[in-house]
Amino acid sequence: MNEDGQKLLSLEEALTMNRQELRENCARYLNPGLVEVLSLLNFDRLFVKAEGCSLWDEEGKQYLDCLGGYGALNLGHNPPEILAALTKVRQRPNLLQAALNPLAAALAANLAAVAPGDLSRVFFCNSGTEAVEGALKLARAHQPDKKKIIYCQNSFHGKSCGSLSVTGREKYQRPFRPLLPDCVMIPFGDLAALEQALADENAAAFIVEPIQGEGGVNVLPPDYLYEAHRLCQKACCLLILDEVQTGLGRTGTLFAAEYEKVVPDILCLAKALGGGVMPIGAFITRPGLWDKVFYGKDKYALHTSTFGGNSLAMAAGLTTLDTIIKNRLPKQAMEKGRYLTAKLNELKTKHKLIREIRGRGLLIGLEFHQPVQGLLNKLSGGTINKLAEEYFASLIAGELLNKHRILTAYTLNNPNVIRIEPPLIIDYPSLDRIVDALDKILARNFTGITLDSLRAVLQNKISNK
Repeated sequence: MNEDGQKLLSLEEALTMNRQELRENCARYLNPGLVEVLSLLNFDRLFVKAEGCSLWDEEGKQYLDCLGGYGALNLGHNPPEILAALTKVRQRPNLLQAALNPLAAALAANLAAVAPGDLSRVFFCNSGTEAVEGALKLARAHQPDKKKIIYCQNSFHGKSCGSLSVTGREKYQRPFRPLLPDCVMIPFGDLAALEQALADENAAAFIVEPIQGEGGVNVLPPDYLYEAHRLCQKACCLLILDEVQTGLGRTGTLFAAEYEKVVPDILCLAKALGGGVMPIGAFITRPGLWDKVFYGKDKYALHTSTFGGNSLAMAAGLTTLDTIIKNRLPKQAMEKGRYLTAKLNELKTKHKLIREIRGRGLLIGLEFHQPVQGLLNKLSGGTINKLAEEYFASLIAGELLNKHRILTAYTLNNPNVIRIEPPLIIDYPSLDRIVDALDKILARNFTGITLDSLRAVLQNKISNK
């Protein structure tokens, strides 16, 4: 009870909450709009168990997770080695600001050992957006006379104020303007546009994802990063690589930057670094760059984080990095990704609804064609096509979940693309299961998928009343 006599929910009550109670509490106390969106296609399920690549709902039905926490679950759900690591440090102080933490020192040393080139100074935080915020602050402070930050259209670097300023979608920026000044957007993968943006030599940094995750799994053209790095060096502009989603084995190498042997000035990490259990983020930079901004008695505390570098997160990070390298998960991601991409391209020749398969390793996007004709669209006055442009990928994701028990989602900045981003430990039969499910769904063509999805929406609305 609180002071007013209102009963507070216990942990045990939270763990035994049923689906309807979950919906009601989320709608009342969290985000009612999210509840409405998830409930449309039955995504508001109550999952009560998770292990590896599998999820179980309250009815005991098993699902294949191909969303992988947007890249956070490289080791799968509740990896036993991570949970064991947390047990080992349970008697250590977790938060102790006026002291040095040996676990943070060890993880920083290990990241320095595996990071590209001479990147060896690490700052720990709690998320990807925090890592980006720190990187932007470092870049601005390193060259205070330079104001401009260059970023890419359809990029996603986070939703806090600084990271949102370099996230390339109007929908997310508009309600929160004014954001950081002097942030300039250019087309993704366009070297000429980058060169033009750098021409006035007023850019402090260029931030880019090696592969845009939320942008629709867009892959940079060959040699782009190498040439972009060269242009940045010429203009004395720092190159920030956001590997929050691509890092730690997801794309077939430990870091996506390795494909072009590029060493950025600042590298951002998060998501998978916590083993899918603990929130953790980090940015890594060169000692000289770090020291210019943060070295000394007056500057060491210019950028800090209360929970950054806590013992539980560091134990998870140490074990995650060791497990990824020891089990050669980057190599597995490359091999499994090639296998799955080949199978999906076979589907592409069979189903005209698939426009393109793209990605690398186990970060794969399927973009769909838009239907441009047909009786259903004519009768709707073109409304069906308009809806398809924004929601068709979500209809496919709904079919995968409701009929085949496979969890996926569309990408935030391109809702016509679904991502396949499973844990790197996924087995080959599960990859075949994804392909078989998509084959069956797409065989019903656009009209069949749309009508089935509409039925699912109506049934769910009725059941929620």
